[in-house]
Formats: sequence, structure tokens, C-alpha cells
Amino acid sequence: MVSLSFLTGQKEGYQAGYSEGYRLGGCRALMERIPVEPSPYFNLKILYVPQGFESIDEGVVKGLGRIVRECIVVTPEQVVEVALQEKPDIILVMNGLHVFPEGFRHSMNQLRNLGFRTAIWFVDDPYFTEETPGLAQHFDVVFTHELSCVSLYQSVGVKEVHYLPLGVHPELFTPTMAGPAYRSDICFIGNAFRNRAALFDELAPFLKGKQVRIIGGYWERLARYKELSPFVYSGFIPPAETVKFYNGAKIVINLHRPTQSGDDNRNSLNYPGRSINPRTFEINACGTLQITDIREDLSQYYTPGIDIETFGSVPELKHKISYYLSQEDQRRSIAQRALQTTMTRHTYVHRLPELLTLIEANR
Repeated sequence: MVSLSFLTGQKEGYQAGYSEGYRLGGCRALMERIPVEPSPYFNLKILYVPQGFESIDEGVVKGLGRIVRECIVVTPEQVVEVALQEKPDIILVMNGLHVFPEGFRHSMNQLRNLGFRTAIWFVDDPYFTEETPGLAQHFDVVFTHELSCVSLYQSVGVKEVHYLPLGVHPELFTPTMAGPAYRSDICFIGNAFRNRAALFDELAPFLKGKQVRIIGGYWERLARYKELSPFVYSGFIPPAETVKFYNGAKIVINLHRPTQSGDDNRNSLNYPGRSINPRTFEINACGTLQITDIREDLSQYYTPGIDIETFGSVPELKHKISYYLSQEDQRRSIAQRALQTTMTRHTYVHRLPELLTLIEANR
């Protein structure tokens, strides 16, 4: 005899699978309708020095491969040797922090003295202002994804400084079938910076009875860890897994990390966070509804209520979660508009031509 609970679970599983398939079909149909624009071409040889951010580096390398004559990827330790051998038009460094060797700044000075055009793209701003101003002075052109840091690099004598947000790697972050193991009502992926832990502590009673995923490091900081521990998946997950969790969620929360000095950062100069993180683009590229806190430049890229949702307080976040969990059609419509906006305006193939044009402008 088949139990009622088994039949109920089977029905719910079928409904979830049907809903996921319907969502994915709509996303794929939308993407097929997006016209393929011809990419600009730059007759340039680029030497690219990656940071080790898999989703960013791979997106940049593939994007450059579509629009330049040649892109050569090289480690920081090899940059001088390979530059002398290959004679690139531009040496582009991603971020230049954390894993870069002690003598890297000397290497960049050496290459500049030999006439090579060098550029760096800071993507951890404004969280490392104790280090980035000194590093910036060793490059001809500085890009930052943070509006507030443009004046910082200008103040230390860098003549060419440009605000340029990151984008998304569309071959990685894309709508896909996630499967039951990745499904949730609400998902958050990221480390438990203090403001994030505080948010989920306050949300704890509201989250009861919902399917929740909280993924990342340091979540033992939660004051209500025992209560929230069934939702927590500790540690790093690779980008390919992140994509599945984003796709499997009905709603993904995005909360930027704090910028105050000493609060999970090395921003001793206390530069504010005015710009959106790369996660904003990555979530939207998966065709899932995103609810994010507000950064000043958000409206340059997305329109709240149209292709993204925002919150300014915990009560507002609770209200919007409840509303969109009950309004599947509206949730799906906003998510699909986010997908369209992202794939037509915010991939690395869209972003990199601007970067190369700016580097070339003052050659």
C-alpha cells in the first residue's frame, strides 16, 4: 500500500521538476531570440596575467579571444620573459593582489621602461586600499570596478584611471537544469562577512519552513547558528556548482560586503562601496530572480522592479521574498528580463572593447 506522504512527495517533486523545466525552456527561448551582434576586432596581441578568479579570468580570456588578434595567458613569474619574447601590444593584469609574487611591481617597472603599455584592472575595490594605491603607480592605465576609487588612484599620480565594471562569462553563468539537489526557495552564496551574518540572524525566524541554502565560509559567526545550521553549507564551492545553485533557486539574495575599515577588509582609507559586485551580473545571467541591496551605480545596469529587485531593510526583504515566492509568473518575468539585459549588455565581449579602446586612446 502506497502511503499518502509518498504520493504527496511524488507530486511535489513532479511539480518542482515541471516548474524548473518551464523556467529553463522560457530562458532558452529568450536567448535564442537575442540577435548575435558582430564583435569589434582589435588588431592587438594581448599578454594577460590572471589573478586566479576562475569565473573572471576564463571569461576575460575567452572574451579577448573573440576580439583580438592574439591573447597569451602568462603567470606573474613569467611575465617579463614572455613579454620580451612575444612583444605584446598591451600587458593586462587582473587585480595584481593576493597570489602575486613580491617582485611583481619591479617586473612591471622593468617592462614599462622597455616601452610596453601596461594596464591593471582592480576588482577587489574598495576592500584593499592599504595596498592598491601603491600597486597602481606601477601601471600606465588603471581600471577599477569601484566608482569611489577613481579619485584614489588619481590622487597618487596615475594619469589614466577609468571606472569599468566587470561583466559575466556567459558560457559559464547561464540557464541550466539544476536538479533536485540544488533546488531552494532562497539561496545566498558568499562568505559570512559581519553584515551578512547579521542579516541572516535577523531573518532566522522568517526562514523557518522554507527551503534555504546559505553557502560559503565563516558562517559559524552566526549568533543563531544552531537554528540556521540546517541551511548552511560550509566552505568554497567551484563556479560550476554556484551556477547550479543559482539556477535551482527561486530567489537569490545578494548582499555586498562591508567597507568600514577593519570589518573583514583592509580598507584603512575607508573608501565607500558605491558599485555593484560581479555577483550581480552572474546571478542575473542564470535567469533567476535576484534581490540585492542597493549600490549607487546599480541603475546604470539594471532597473529595479523590471529586471532586478532591491531591498533597503530586513522588513522590506521579508516582504519581497514572501511576495515573489507566491507570484511565480512575476518572479519568472523579472528574472527573464534580467537574463536578457545581461546577455545583451554585460558579458565580457561587451565590456572588453571599452577597456581596449581606453587603453589605446592615449598610446
